[in-house]
Amino acid sequence: MLTAKQIRNSFIDFFRDRGHNFVPSSPIVPIDDDTLLFANAGMNQFKDIFLGLSSPQYRRVVNSQKCLRVSGKHNDLEEVGKDTYHHTFFEMLGNWSFDDYFKAEAIDWAWELLTKVWAIEPAKLWVTVFQGDTEDNSPPDSDTKSLWPKVTGVPKERVLFGGKKDNFWEMGQIGPCGPCSEIHIDLGADRCDMKKVKGHTCSVNAGCARFIELWNLVFIQYNRGEDGKLSSLGANYVDTGAGLERIAAVLQNKRSNYDTDLFMPIIDCVGEIAGHKYTSQLNNKVDNAFRVIADHIRSLVFAITDGATPSNEGRGYVIRRILRRASRFGRELGMHEPFMYKLVPVVVDCLGDAFGEIKTRAEYVSTVIESEEVSFGRTLDRGIEIFNTSAERAEASTNRTISGEDAFQLYDTYGFPPDLTRLMAEERNLKVNTAVFDKLMKEQRERARAAQQSDLPKFAFAGVELSATDDFAKYEADCCHAKVVFLTDFLDPYTVGTFAAEEILSPENKNYIHVGKEKVIGVVLDKTCFYAESGGQAGDTGTIESPNCKIKVEETEKWGDCVAHKGKLIHGKISVGDEVTATVDKSRNASKKNHTATHLLQWALQQTLGKSVAQQGSLVSPDYLRFDFTWPKALTAEQIQKVEHSVRGKIAADSPVTCRVLPREQAQKLGAMALFGEKYGSEVRVVAIGAEGESGLSDAFSKEFCGGTHVDRLGSIGGFKIIKEESISAGVRRITALTGEKLNEFLEKRSEIIDELCKLLNASAEDLTGRVEKLMEENKKLTKQLKSASKRTGVDIMAEAKQLLDGCEKIGQASVVIGRLSAASAEQAREAVDMLKKKAKSVAVVLGFIEDGNATLLAGVTDDLIKKGLKAGDIVKQIAPLIDGGGGGRPQMAQAGGKNPEKIDEALAKAAELIKSKLMSV
Repeated sequence: MLTAKQIRNSFIDFFRDRGHNFVPSSPIVPIDDDTLLFANAGMNQFKDIFLGLSSPQYRRVVNSQKCLRVSGKHNDLEEVGKDTYHHTFFEMLGNWSFDDYFKAEAIDWAWELLTKVWAIEPAKLWVTVFQGDTEDNSPPDSDTKSLWPKVTGVPKERVLFGGKKDNFWEMGQIGPCGPCSEIHIDLGADRCDMKKVKGHTCSVNAGCARFIELWNLVFIQYNRGEDGKLSSLGANYVDTGAGLERIAAVLQNKRSNYDTDLFMPIIDCVGEIAGHKYTSQLNNKVDNAFRVIADHIRSLVFAITDGATPSNEGRGYVIRRILRRASRFGRELGMHEPFMYKLVPVVVDCLGDAFGEIKTRAEYVSTVIESEEVSFGRTLDRGIEIFNTSAERAEASTNRTISGEDAFQLYDTYGFPPDLTRLMAEERNLKVNTAVFDKLMKEQRERARAAQQSDLPKFAFAGVELSATDDFAKYEADCCHAKVVFLTDFLDPYTVGTFAAEEILSPENKNYIHVGKEKVIGVVLDKTCFYAESGGQAGDTGTIESPNCKIKVEETEKWGDCVAHKGKLIHGKISVGDEVTATVDKSRNASKKNHTATHLLQWALQQTLGKSVAQQGSLVSPDYLRFDFTWPKALTAEQIQKVEHSVRGKIAADSPVTCRVLPREQAQKLGAMALFGEKYGSEVRVVAIGAEGESGLSDAFSKEFCGGTHVDRLGSIGGFKIIKEESISAGVRRITALTGEKLNEFLEKRSEIIDELCKLLNASAEDLTGRVEKLMEENKKLTKQLKSASKRTGVDIMAEAKQLLDGCEKIGQASVVIGRLSAASAEQAREAVDMLKKKAKSVAVVLGFIEDGNATLLAGVTDDLIKKGLKAGDIVKQIAPLIDGGGGGRPQMAQAGGKNPEKIDEALAKAAELIKSKLMSV
């Protein structure tokens, strides 16, 4: 039986033997592509090639792509756990041809690998091809229909026509597209899971588990225009994808993907933690929970490794939902404490050899997951309280239905899956307004889709062909001469006319396209010295001028292989073909200093904290530098000082900065660091600091892959100061620092502040620290005296609470402590409740007292009674109205305030009644 590792390797080796180059998987978090939340297919990293924005490095490619399908039309989240084959994270084995081989070879090799190398019985395999579509005039894929029997010998009756939904691939509403051919396997009649469905007949794409798609061969040969019509592309592409998990299940003869060696080690670990046994059954709550947890931890490990972190928006929101969903399913197995982080090492053992990045970042991933689990523990308690409030409203209504708005709030804010809300409602004989919930979900999805609209320049899909911009001058010059090759006003991207400023309005200029001074236009030159925003470094600003015009460039960015200068036409007119002069603003020098200082900072952090420090992101601008890195806690003052001292020492030494373009393998052997998740070609630019003479780069103390601009020697940086160190998410810290002129401005302002303090405190700068310390000490003494006076009253409060405990009623082993305190603050009362809970071990406490003329009620419940359904929050919510007030809190401790202190005794009596009734009923 082949292991998953052997299957993956055999796929890659098979295509390597046929002239394919192995290209590593791109990160799950897409690079420079805001149109995707996550990589969901192998073709994502090659999209620019299909769009004609860049040229392929290799004509034949093979890889295993990390994919995550949890949003948009590719969203398998809600299906996970219910069947044997849906996943959020999966590996897509794929081979590509970029205008090299086409349909015959793709079909031949796929069949050979499946039937000869992997020895799958040919008689079990079925094929589908595109039948055409009359609505959009898409022709049937007759070529592929005839090639399958001819090339492979598969019987014609097992080559079926399929519709557009399954057998036509499109990148979007416009752009490259083409027919696809799917290979399915018949697993046998006993695998059908729809036998009880009236009228069901097992067949390919009929929806049952008997026929499973193994491999999809996509033939990209058309371009769909804005009018919806198809035209032939100038090149033919092959893009295939086979899910490793499904292939492994077939080759390992397992009935479920979850029974393969990709999942069982994780499932076994979950069983050990939870004390449950996985039985591989469907429609079983316990086994469903095992599958959900095993799937979701894989997604979390890879997504967090690749740069996603839990948050309340975008990718972070999706990751948070996945993590919380898994945590909630953990409760089906009796796991109420954080447990997901304990599974990270198992995922690393399973997949770390293929994807080394999860090995190096395992500790960081565990930290993030554990932190989020702890946070969700608190959120879940609050969500249950929100549900209870909603349920009480429903119970008081005539239709006994929880509103769709409440259900959506629980889902959207507190991570409650709708099935959990329905289940909890059914336990109270309530319904959920699913129609309103579904409407709100649809609106949210539409907002998400709108947010993911492509912002690629539209000319990428039109007939405009642009050569790559020659931008090597950005490393050597601040000024260059160039020719205009493309103009756009972003309203009509296909315009190749003349733009004119609004002062040119004479009749002879009627063919000009007039733009106001505030209108942004885009200019592409044949060559430029401007740096386009990338790698964390801000794009350059400056001017583009000719005898006829001046453009103020405010942004510089990449459009595929082109550099786009975005700015405003200050005066004159500009046309395609004009000779211009491009000049970069002097702020470029400040960016150079900050970028080189960022490299020094990473080196110093690793020297101070260790090699586990890894870059998470950076921002290099003329004003400051920002560096994000993995580290579990705040840096101490001593560590920050050491980092600063190390950087300043190197600046003072004035070491040289050397930039070389090298083959990637050679650069890696030299020890050059690559930014994880960044795309690199076969050749890379290495920035080395400290390499002296002709000895090469080997003796440099800092070596990084980097395409940014840098100083020639460290001395020109002029200085370095960390002005902020903070947390931006679990396990990730951020440092903001200054260099050069901005540092001088900062130090001048600090000096002014010190001068002001010296005047206020009548002290010299040298004595300032001592003077402030003395003031703080005096303040501390006064605070201590105030607390001491307060505690003298507190002693009486503790004595009163102890008396209430000594004389309280007991129900079974539980003490019921109800009573008034003569005089107390809320803080003292909370201390009294904590003391009673520790002394009594099993107790329900409700204390009442008057504070500032208002009534206050404080409730506390020990964990053993919470498990029996008695919660402090529920108690105060029911008794608070008696004192004309309201309140709430957690199951362990809750507080209410009201305007009617005369009713405190009545509220305490009601609390005693509620507690006794609950304890006697369990």
